[in-house]
Amino acid sequence: MTFDQPSQAGDLISGHRSIIVRAFLLGERLDIRGYEQKQALATTPLTVRMGRNGYAVLFRYGVTVLFDVSAEEEAHCLADLSRLVTDPLPQPGYDQAHVDIGSGGTEHIDPDGNIVLAELTPERMQIIADVLAKDVMLDYFEIRVANVFDRVEPLARRLKNRKSRNFKVGDLLSHIGDVLLTQHRMVGRAGVLEKPEVLWNSPELEGLFGRLEREYEIRERSRALDNKLEVISDTAETLLDLVHTSRSLRVEWYIVGLIVFEILLSLYEKVFAG
Repeated sequence: MTFDQPSQAGDLISGHRSIIVRAFLLGERLDIRGYEQKQALATTPLTVRMGRNGYAVLFRYGVTVLFDVSAEEEAHCLADLSRLVTDPLPQPGYDQAHVDIGSGGTEHIDPDGNIVLAELTPERMQIIADVLAKDVMLDYFEIRVANVFDRVEPLARRLKNRKSRNFKVGDLLSHIGDVLLTQHRMVGRAGVLEKPEVLWNSPELEGLFGRLEREYEIRERSRALDNKLEVISDTAETLLDLVHTSRSLRVEWYIVGLIVFEILLSLYEKVFAG
């Protein structure tokens, strides 16, 4: 994480006020190279000014987090970003949080779930954005994995009830592909269990990050998703092995049938031709 202008790494928003933070999952990827050419408060993740008084934190894995941006500015921002999105979602994922700034005392999460900060700096913005981005990504994965789970469960039930094993290989491969893609996005791109890079330069904010991570149950939800993905993968692979085994046995029986047919044909020729 680097700051383009060190003087801007101090107070960004101070004084007592409340703002709304909104996170949007727009699609598969977000090409932010054009935005990197603009005046940036911080990078990794890219943090830029947005609208009159707001800010945006942009993540390459398809999430943007907006701080103190009006509804009109938000619509303009999302429309502007839409051209940079790869494989946009028909309905963007969404989450929001309330941030109270300058209330004094320790930084914490109040009983209503509001994030209480002494001040809003680029470092704090990046930490809040990191957790909200992971939260909205996990929301998307949880829905997607639940749908796959619902499709795999009837197949396992058919196997339990000793019904037909004529499972479609294409469907099984599709389930395995969904698992691999989800794991790739969670681990490879979003780095759900990784700490934000800003903590390397601002270790004093480790407590804030830990409180937010616990509030949104990031690690617990990630582990639960991993368990479901493992069950789906194991089930699909087991069914795929059964299909291949069944087909191999069928081919072997065909071969045995052909051998028996040839023997019978040979005996027939010897008996009636002799």
